[in-house]
Amino acid sequence: MLHDGQRCVVVDPGAAAPVLDALQANHLQLQAIVVTHHHADHTGGVDILREATGAQVYGPATEALPEPAQRVTDGQHLNLLGLDFVVLSVPGHTAGHVAYYCADEDGSPLLFCGDTLFSAGCGRVFEGTPAQMLNSLQRLAQLPDATRVCCAHEYTLSNLRFALAVEPDNAALIDYHAHCQQRRSAGEPTLPARMDQERRINPFLRSTEPAVAAAVRQHDPVAAQRDGVFATLREWKNQFR
Repeated sequence: MLHDGQRCVVVDPGAAAPVLDALQANHLQLQAIVVTHHHADHTGGVDILREATGAQVYGPATEALPEPAQRVTDGQHLNLLGLDFVVLSVPGHTAGHVAYYCADEDGSPLLFCGDTLFSAGCGRVFEGTPAQMLNSLQRLAQLPDATRVCCAHEYTLSNLRFALAVEPDNAALIDYHAHCQQRRSAGEPTLPARMDQERRINPFLRSTEPAVAAAVRQHDPVAAQRDGVFATLREWKNQFR
């Protein structure tokens, strides 16, 4: 939820009750519901929230969403709470997945990226292709260093365990893992992440780095040769326990 003290925007409401509770507790009016993709854990609360508040729903043009919804496409600008958000097409996790980027919210950039980019990870490739997901991640990685990465799930520690299996000697990764362990032990979130940090520690943003590529080829040389480093890295994560 993003708010200005009076109005608010909620992103990917999988359930309505927590949002309604927050609206009441903070005396906020829901202006808009912003959706990154069609999965139920991102849209399950949309109908109830729309009916309760009259909020406008925005979502990707090519995906099935709770109707009515205003459809958005790559490069489109939305004015939300007086802020300029640009829509970024980032297919891979789903075929029509989008992200929402504001170049200046309270002094620094802000990104709502759904399930495309996680801290130290990325979403599974369900409907798109590994090549699409790689292109989408590379697009997000071009955003400014100070961009706050508001991904949709707190998977950070699990992702970091995999990242350390890929790059056990990455000093920035080791330090970030310790930092995130401390935050979670204190009951605090690891999010939002920062884009410059993600470029240092996220194996899915680092698949062209020699150390990551070498680890992938050592893990499964046949798949790496056949499918490429990124696709093999994603499949490695799928099976990682």
